[in-house]
Amino acid sequence: MASRSIDASQSECAMLQRANQNAQCQITLWGDDEVSDGLRELSNSAAVYSVGTRRASQCRALIKTNWNIVLFIIRKSTDGKESIRSQSDYTGWAVMGGRVFSPLSVPQASQADDAAPFSSVAITCVGSVRPGRQCFVVICGPLNLSQITSVHLNESGRKPLSVDPVHALKTCVMSAKAISEQTGKEFLYKYICTSAAVQNRFRYATVTAETDWERLTQDHPWLLTEKLVVKPDQLIKRRGKLGLVGVNLDLRGVQDWLKLRMMNETTVGKAKGILKNFLIEPFVAHSQEEEFYVCIYAMREGDYVLFHHEGGMEVGDVDSKAQRLLVGVDEKLTEEAVTEQLLPHVPEEKKQVLASFIVGLFNLYEDLYFTYLEINPLVVNAEGVYVLDMAAKIDATADFICKPKWGDVEFPPPFGREAYPEEAYIADLDAKSGASLKLTLLNPRGRIWTMVAGGGASVVYSDTICDLGGVDELANYGEYSGAPSEQQTYDYAKTILSLMTREKHPDGKVLIIGGSIANFTNVAATFKGIVRAIKDYQGPLKEHEVTIFVRRGGPNYQEGLRVMGEVGKTTGIPIHVFGTETHMTAIVGMALGHRPIPNQPPVAAHTANFLLNSSSSAATPATTRTASFSEPKLANDVTPAKKAKPGGPPAKATTLFSNHTKSIVWGMQTRAVQGMLDFDYVCSREEPSVAAMVYPFTGDHKQKFYWGHKEILLPVYKNMADAMKKHPEVDVLISFASLRSAFDSTMETMQYPQIHTIAIIAEGIPEALTRKLIKTADEKGVTIIGPATVGGIKPGCFKIGNTGGMLDNILASKLYRPGSVAYVSRSGGMSNELNNIISRTTDGVYEGVAIGGDRYPGSTFMDHIGGTEEYKICEGVKEGRITKPVVCWCIGTCATMFSSEVQFGHAGACANQASETAVAKNQALREAGVFVPKSFDELGDVIRSVYDDLVSKGVIIPAQEVPPPTVPMDYSWARVTPLLILLTGPERIQLMHYTLLFRRVSLSLCLSLLSVLFLLRLPRYACQFIEMCLMVTADHGPAVSGAHNTIVCARAGKDLISSLTSGLLTIGDRFGGALDAAAKQFSKAFDSGMLPMEFVNKMKKDGKLIMGIGHRVKSINNPDKRVQILKDFVKQHFPATHLLDYALEVEKITTSKKPNLILNVDGFIGVAFVDLLRTCGGFTRDEADEFVEIGALNGIFVLGRSMGFIGHYLDQKRLKQGLYRHPWDDISYVLPEHMSM
Repeated sequence: MASRSIDASQSECAMLQRANQNAQCQITLWGDDEVSDGLRELSNSAAVYSVGTRRASQCRALIKTNWNIVLFIIRKSTDGKESIRSQSDYTGWAVMGGRVFSPLSVPQASQADDAAPFSSVAITCVGSVRPGRQCFVVICGPLNLSQITSVHLNESGRKPLSVDPVHALKTCVMSAKAISEQTGKEFLYKYICTSAAVQNRFRYATVTAETDWERLTQDHPWLLTEKLVVKPDQLIKRRGKLGLVGVNLDLRGVQDWLKLRMMNETTVGKAKGILKNFLIEPFVAHSQEEEFYVCIYAMREGDYVLFHHEGGMEVGDVDSKAQRLLVGVDEKLTEEAVTEQLLPHVPEEKKQVLASFIVGLFNLYEDLYFTYLEINPLVVNAEGVYVLDMAAKIDATADFICKPKWGDVEFPPPFGREAYPEEAYIADLDAKSGASLKLTLLNPRGRIWTMVAGGGASVVYSDTICDLGGVDELANYGEYSGAPSEQQTYDYAKTILSLMTREKHPDGKVLIIGGSIANFTNVAATFKGIVRAIKDYQGPLKEHEVTIFVRRGGPNYQEGLRVMGEVGKTTGIPIHVFGTETHMTAIVGMALGHRPIPNQPPVAAHTANFLLNSSSSAATPATTRTASFSEPKLANDVTPAKKAKPGGPPAKATTLFSNHTKSIVWGMQTRAVQGMLDFDYVCSREEPSVAAMVYPFTGDHKQKFYWGHKEILLPVYKNMADAMKKHPEVDVLISFASLRSAFDSTMETMQYPQIHTIAIIAEGIPEALTRKLIKTADEKGVTIIGPATVGGIKPGCFKIGNTGGMLDNILASKLYRPGSVAYVSRSGGMSNELNNIISRTTDGVYEGVAIGGDRYPGSTFMDHIGGTEEYKICEGVKEGRITKPVVCWCIGTCATMFSSEVQFGHAGACANQASETAVAKNQALREAGVFVPKSFDELGDVIRSVYDDLVSKGVIIPAQEVPPPTVPMDYSWARVTPLLILLTGPERIQLMHYTLLFRRVSLSLCLSLLSVLFLLRLPRYACQFIEMCLMVTADHGPAVSGAHNTIVCARAGKDLISSLTSGLLTIGDRFGGALDAAAKQFSKAFDSGMLPMEFVNKMKKDGKLIMGIGHRVKSINNPDKRVQILKDFVKQHFPATHLLDYALEVEKITTSKKPNLILNVDGFIGVAFVDLLRTCGGFTRDEADEFVEIGALNGIFVLGRSMGFIGHYLDQKRLKQGLYRHPWDDISYVLPEHMSM
């Protein structure tokens, strides 16, 4: 039957218009080339938002991979080649606004009517549609709209699956996260190990508004025969007292009970929400005497087990009633301890059963990394144990450990706050990035929107907005931090701008783009992303009368502020820009009308004199001030550790750092190390503070750095033991290990008694592992700073990693010499802000530590706050143990004002009880005599007041300020000299020409190659794939080993064969061997049944690199065009791609750590070639594996790269380049040990 174009008559357009009005959303039509003319006609109607054409196979891929594609109309094509055979081709679900859409139910067409058009297209959807959302309709194959009589938007359908985008929210990892009761019970029933008879295992059913009751009773026949209990499963506490539990009902009674509550709004505390997810379980008849209460929760010192012999709704204040047992870190719970300490009031006949169950429950709690687990009531009778109601939280950061048991866990939002698709989109970006991107929508109709850099700063801005009366208008909470790229920031910004320009506000809207002073984020780069988004949305921003307030500091912030100011002038959008001279939260008062907006804000002076030392001497600059104004002069600047009690653990040193402190850096963090050396130089240290580096993925070698304007070499060791042995003077380790390896590397470090302090930079270490680190550190007398920290700084002496930011900020905040004020902060960005505040209000910082944002920071000093540690400060002040004036402010005061729970940027910001709220802590500190400001806005004023009082009393005697020394420029910025002149395009050029080449591939070369390699002719798509592989491997730029060797030989006058051979000889494990190695590694892992997470963890543990993963330039946000084209081809033409799919799952894990750890072109070709050999039908499995083992894949690389090397050779000859001589600037000399620094 001939294909027919769309007949875009007025009746069809009107039909689509009606469908569009019903959906209250915009419609985008996508179809293949055959319907493009009709689509263009439809685009003229008001019903259609935009049109585009896609091949059917591309539509299939889009639906599978992109959850934004939510509606699609399916039609089989006449030739069948590009048809979508059945609904089984579509495995994904999708979301538009708050509505979940299922795949269409495609009628099964017989061969006779295979080309017959549908008379009705049913678009099945579930949930509620929000106005203004975009709706995509994908049309695959020829479709005659004139024969479609209706389009239905059904309000009922099959139950949505727990996948994108709600599932994507699980990647927004921030420690303890609540799980649904169903998920918690599933874990318990599946993994608990106990002699107690646990009843009703897996006997539960979930119900939503879209539930098919007939199908439900088929899956759970016990619903028809037993009495039932029904209750909402939406993280609601005290459901029984709220009348939200239906008890002892038959199925008809359950349905009647649900009719009164399903999809109705309910108020729970201050939160209002829709009841939409319910759990049905068998009713368990029992007496009050058979009800018990049990709860396990985590604290710093261990896990507490609470038990009460009376459970149920009327249990009351269980904290005061229950028996309590502490199980210390790394200790085991025994049935004897449970019986003796928890079960004194339990009847004898039930003690054995309860003791066994509680021990099994605790082991489950530990094994699956729960942080909270409560069962109330727990019923025990003659038949066994019944878990009636359960609430639980798990440590989401342990996903890389528990993935095999957890599976894909859904973390539901708190009751009263819906899961928005934009939140899922940002969570997905966060998962693909090494940076941190968070978004929580509080009130989409609010007029106050924030885009804040930094976890701590994001909380401070929310606090200030609420303090100034803006809580009801605060639209969102979120943060971007960790040096996101320009593209990532653009994606984040455009999401927020899209949200805030959907509904107008009578008073207009404000956008607060704020942040503290960054430590290492390139402010200009991130602001360029925001500027792009503002330009894209300048029309809606003007229409909605949006005013923007900007305040930021950090590396390159002056350029960022300049660009932001320029876009305000060019677009006409009112944008007010401020730098570090303005208090961080001052722009909140300006935005809310509480303080005037300066006409011309003061400009921060450029403090850094970035010039090379004019002296020819390599000596360190003259000594500046090295002691605090108020610090007594000591004969020795190193304070010894306190004497340990006999038989007790070693005491920790009271002074962590001095100007003689030496450290080892774990990880190849050259930028951070260079920053430490620059700080050492400007502080007039005699020697660098970094003695060596440890990096287990390379052999021992030397790494070049700069000490002032002189080059030095620092040793890099593969093994920690070698580094410790050769550098006994080191007592500090700075660990940049990833969250997966930080625990093991830190435990190894603590085996060496010379180490007194360890800074752990990694964020996302599971809390259970952190507590083990703390316990071991206490036993060995080691101080841990972190995890999740930027480090700390002691001005004039030592700084950890990126603390303090770049040199201009170090000089502006006077961190090159000590002051008189010490501080402790949880947030890294806020610690830099404190440096700025203190330097402007006092004589400067004496010592500052960012202990980290995790719930259990490693530092245990009284002045290192965390959890309820603030109350220890209160006790210390009251008892007179703390004699110095203390200024304190606990952030997070806004938390009590929100109607639903909000997870802040720091895990430690969560409050599990009233005493842990910021408001309660601030009040207690104020009552104890601590100086507590009314808000963060006043923090600087309070510090200034306390400091001035100490100066007036003579406690602090200000000394004459010493000018800062000349600061050398980072030499890498000065060295911009061309090395080679080439005609070959660099790698960064977009490879669009590949697309054109692939459409005109010649098969003659491939057929010849296949004849040589495989002795047979393979399918056409195999020949095309090999031709494409030859193209993408032909050249990789002049900087790689093989090309460089070829160029050097060519410029030395050698002939073509000699030059080509010189380049080819470099191909091996480090260069070009990734194809074979990637194929072997991935094949071995996949064939052994290893999960992708297990494979990554194993390679990390073994200290091996995953071949085929990683790229210097390309990333998940800047994908390699070559890989994209190859992937599209392989997905479209290969019969199966099992190994490729496995490698892509590994890529998801590796890119969550660093965005550039992508599956590169070598790795892609390697795994795709294995899929080709295994599935093309030309080889047995043994033959396919043999080709991989003998190195056939590298033959593809050698052949392709030879063409590239020849191209480089010809370039040099045509350009008549002379003899190559390597620049002296890039040559370092290794001196004998006794002659080195």
